[in-house]
Amino acid sequence: MPATKLAVTLLAHTPEALSLIYAAFRQCYHDGYVADMWPRLLAGEIAREKQADFVARILASGHESPIEHVSFTFAVAGVSRALSHQLVRHRLASYSQQSQRYVDAAGFDYVLPPRIAAVPEAKARFEAAMAAAGEAYADVQAILQEHGRGAKANEDARFVLPNACETKVVVTMNCRSLLHFFELRCCMRAQWEIRAMAGRMLDLCKEALPVVFATAGARCERLGYCPEDARFSCGRYPIRDVNPNIPA
Repeated sequence: MPATKLAVTLLAHTPEALSLIYAAFRQCYHDGYVADMWPRLLAGEIAREKQADFVARILASGHESPIEHVSFTFAVAGVSRALSHQLVRHRLASYSQQSQRYVDAAGFDYVLPPRIAAVPEAKARFEAAMAAAGEAYADVQAILQEHGRGAKANEDARFVLPNACETKVVVTMNCRSLLHFFELRCCMRAQWEIRAMAGRMLDLCKEALPVVFATAGARCERLGYCPEDARFSCGRYPIRDVNPNIPA
C-alpha cells in the first residue's frame, strides 16, 4: 500500500484543431460555406500563422463558442477520491473512472498530502490509518465471499476505503470548458491536489494548442487583478478597485 504520485497524459485531441477552430470562426463571419474552404486548410494553402492570428484576434474580442468544437482527452492516475469528487463537479465533460465495484482494492495505493508528509507524527498516524483501512477491506471482503457474495463482495467492502484511496480516470473536455476549469483550479485558492493536476493538464494544452491556451490559467493571470474578495486573495495580484455604485 504505497503512496502514489500524480501522472497526467494527453491521450488525444481533436485532429487539425487549429484549422477546425479557424473554420468555425470563419463561418460566423463568412458568407460562403466553410466546407469549401476545408480542403485548402488541410492542404496548407492558408498559412497556419494566418489562421492562428485570426483565431487570436477573435478570442481577444470575447467570442469563445467556436472553440467548443475541439476537445482534449487526458488519462490521470495517482489522484485521490477526494480529488475526483471535485473533478466531476465540472459538468461539461466526460469521465471514465476506475470502478471500486469491479477492481479489487486490496492493497490499494493512496495519496499522501504533503502537509501530512512534512510532520512525522501526522505521517505515521496517517499511514497507520491507511493500513487499518486496507486490513478492514480485506477482512470484510473475505467474510462476504464466505457468505456467498463472490466477486460482488468488492462493492460492499469498498465502503471502508478512505478519500485518500488512489483512483484513475479518463477526462474529456472541450477547449472552452478547459479554460473555465483552469480559471478555477489553477487559482491558489483551489485545493492543492487538483491544482497540481490542472497545472499538468494546462502545460499539455499549451504545447498542443498555444493559440487558445497560451494565456490560460487562473483568472487573475488573464485579468491582471484578483477577482476575489480581499479576505480570500493570495496577494499575487491587486484586488479589483470596485466602485460601490457600479455593479460588478
